[in-house]
Amino acid sequence: MTRNISSIDRIIRVILGLALTIGFFLQPEAAYRWLYLAGPVLLVTAGLNFCPIYRILGLSTFRK
Repeated sequence: MTRNISSIDRIIRVILGLALTIGFFLQPEAAYRWLYLAGPVLLVTAGLNFCPIYRILGLSTFRK
């Protein structure tokens, strides 16, 4: 896997991922609670420095 996520993109993914994951547990009765499951996905992509959707679309925010 080639790195395709920049540092700023990674920080944003971690912040949003943590917020969504915490929201999943704090709002058990939310109508759209399943949307919070995007949180762990964002955390994994931030940890791997790789986004498969970016790869499919041919995008990259990483600059050498």
